[in-house]
Formats: sequence, structure tokens, C-alpha cells
Amino acid sequence: MSGASFPAAFPGGSIVTTAVCSRTTDPASLPRHMTFDADDWNILARCWYPVALIRELGEQPMGVTLLDAPLVIYRAGDSVVVADDLCPHRGVPLSMGKGDGRSIACAYHGFRFGTQGHCVKVPAHPDSAIPSKLNLRTYPAVERYGLIWTCLRPNEETLIPPMPHWDEPDFQQINCPSIDIAGFAGRQVEGFIDVAHFAFVHTDTFADPENPVVPPYTPKMTTDGFEAQYRSSVGNYPIGKSDRGRPGFEWLRHFRIHVPFTATLEIHFPDNGRLVIMNAATPVSALQTRMFAPMCRNFDKDLPLQDVYDFNLRVFEEDRALVEAQKPENLPLDPTLEAHVMADRSSIAYRRALRGMGLSQFFTS
Repeated sequence: MSGASFPAAFPGGSIVTTAVCSRTTDPASLPRHMTFDADDWNILARCWYPVALIRELGEQPMGVTLLDAPLVIYRAGDSVVVADDLCPHRGVPLSMGKGDGRSIACAYHGFRFGTQGHCVKVPAHPDSAIPSKLNLRTYPAVERYGLIWTCLRPNEETLIPPMPHWDEPDFQQINCPSIDIAGFAGRQVEGFIDVAHFAFVHTDTFADPENPVVPPYTPKMTTDGFEAQYRSSVGNYPIGKSDRGRPGFEWLRHFRIHVPFTATLEIHFPDNGRLVIMNAATPVSALQTRMFAPMCRNFDKDLPLQDVYDFNLRVFEEDRALVEAQKPENLPLDPTLEAHVMADRSSIAYRRALRGMGLSQFFTS
């Protein structure tokens, strides 16, 4: 089946091309050390990404990178500020400074910045007016699913992806530690939605090496990606706990993909159990990804969270080894550049949805 061709659109949906905003052409508005194609960067910068777990942000500023852009995150009273990690006075990273929960101070000259990135104190001239040029360039900060989300080029068309069941009272909310991957976010997301690798990659965690067959499934395109419901006999209990399953039980995995780099997986367990995993792959650069995985479930709510953290890490570590080894490192959107089989329908739909955003045919790094 290698090299098989597929229809232009899957039954039950059509390809939806999102509107492409006018692209930024001023090189000064782009990151200094950019690993993305400039046109691709301008498209990706319109989308929302998580940059930190809420629980990780204390009084001290936190330095992160998104799409090659260095950012600082800090608390200013009841609000969270996301700004360029650069003091406008003499260009020192603000993440080197100190905070008190209300503002942060630059490590070089002590200039202090508070809500909305406003400069509120210049120690060398405490009685002088502060010029607006000293205010930071900030970005929106939204706290959702236990994560801090931001967008470098916000607009009305892109939204934070939804997560099924997160706010329902019967569901336990879980925030696993983030995982760093030396690979491209598109490759990582494609691996998350791939259903043919279980029997070869995850045999130490949950999969059955004697059950590699992928039953037929059909992706359905949506306005911001696609959905796929995949039914099989492959269980999702950790190895050693399979006795809790049901003989002959049909497992349903419902994938919802929101381009470019967020996917949710809702797994239907026996006895109406539900587990939802969000795979939010934040592109630190074209060659580095920070993966966030908030979860919610309506069963086993009394078990230690550390057990969930440990099992999640083991599963994603198994994936990470493959993602970091893939060549080319980037994701080819031209379907003729790699071979495909019927089990790859989700991968094909994912690449098609990325092309629909206007991204380059060979998603370059």
C-alpha cells in the first residue's frame, strides 16, 4: 500500500482554508535568530500557545521562548504579564532580574516594571516623569487548563483550542510537567495522532506488540483542523493493570486536531470512564518543542497524581526518541515527498490542514 493515493477530501467534511492575514514584511518585527521561514513564522505567530504551567510562576520572572522570540513572564498582582524579554533601557534580559509578585526589576539598573508592562520606577531619577518608551512590549496572557497561553500576533480569527470535559464537575483536572523535545512541533503532533505505532513504540507502557492492525477510520475536516474516531481492541491501561479491562471491549479514541500544533485525545474507558489528554506542542523554535499535556478524567480520581505524571512521561519519552530521530527534521507538506499507507489518514489530513493555513509546501526550518 506504500505510495497509495487518497481523495482530495474525506467523506463527511471538506477542506477549510483559513483566511491568511497580511504578512509582516518588516525584518525588524521578526526574531533576531529565526529558524522558520519568514512567511511561515507570520502565520504561526497568529496562533495561541501555552508557554508555562500556572503553578510554576511564582514571584520571580520566568524566561521562555516562543517561535524564536525570547519572552519574560511575571506576576503583577492579580495579573500575569507576558512581554519581550528585553529591558528597553540597555537591552538586558528581564528574566535575569528579580520580582516581588507586583513588579520585576531589571538586573542592570533596577528599572521596575508592573502591570501591562509599564515602567513604574527609574531608581536613578525617582522624581522624574517616566517616558512611555520605557514601557515593555507585551502580549496577551490567558490562564486556561492550568497553563499560561499567549499569542505574538493576536487577531479575532484565532482562539485557544477547546478541551472536552475540563470544566465539568465530575472530572479531575491534572497538569503534568512539560516535556522538552529536540524536534519540530509538527512532527511531535503527527506522532501523537498516529495510531499505527502503538504496537512498536509503546509496548513497555500500554500497547500489545501482537496487535498491530489498524482498523479503518475516516477523518472529518473542521474549521480549524479535523476529527477522527478510531475504534480498536488496543487497550489504554498501563502494562500490569490490564486485568481491569473488559474482554472484547472496543476502545474508542476520539482525536480532535486544532492546527497548527494542538490536539486532544478523548479515550472511552469501560464503565463510561473518560480520559482526555491535550497535546499542546509549543514551538520554541523550528528544532525545539516544549510539550504541555493537561489531562482530565472521571475515574481513578483518588490515585496519586505522581503516578499519572510518571506514566505520562514514560509514554511521551517513548515518542520523543522517534521524533528526535526523524529526517528531515521539518514536516514535508508536499504529499509526494514521503510514502503513505491507509493507516496514515490522520497524518494526511493534518498536513492538508496545515497547507490550508497557507504554510509552505515543505514546512521549512
